[in-house]
Amino acid sequence: MAKLIYAAITSLDGYVSDKEGGWAWARPDEEVHSFVNELSRLQGTYLLGRRMYEVLRFWEDPDLEGQPPAVREYAEIWRNSDKIVYSSSLEEAPTARTRIDRRFDPAAVRQLKEDTAADLSVGGPTLAAEALHTGLVDELHQFLYPVIVGGGTYWLPDGLRLDLELLDERRFSAGVVHLHYALAG
Repeated sequence: MAKLIYAAITSLDGYVSDKEGGWAWARPDEEVHSFVNELSRLQGTYLLGRRMYEVLRFWEDPDLEGQPPAVREYAEIWRNSDKIVYSSSLEEAPTARTRIDRRFDPAAVRQLKEDTAADLSVGGPTLAAEALHTGLVDELHQFLYPVIVGGGTYWLPDGLRLDLELLDERRFSAGVVHLHYALAG
């Protein structure tokens, strides 16, 4: 059975974007990007909200001229992954291996976890909140950046209570810390 994994790059105060919606402070360097690629390579399907999909679809056909190996590698990982986008407004998906579902259906995701060998990734804090509240998320990966942004979009939903078990941690040379948790019990 596949696991559903929520990974996010966050500020020290827990935001994935600042008050203006910016996230330039969260761009991974080569070391962090390579590590993210290792994690992403293990996941066969991305579950994405519309806004996160619109950010990530950049990877479908980026200009990779002069880009470091980790950037080129992530573009390949993205193109080779299946994507399910949950959107009531998106008419069609301009990326390959992508389907649009009009609403997030926890029972369908449970079935997908049972039927799939490769792990699944849930992307975006709004969609992740739904998956977390319905008990579908098995693991969390937080990439904690050494910056405080003072507000914006928080990576976890209000009102959520989960007991977690720390599985791993890693410190990167730029001061980023990766924390890997599983749900306890």
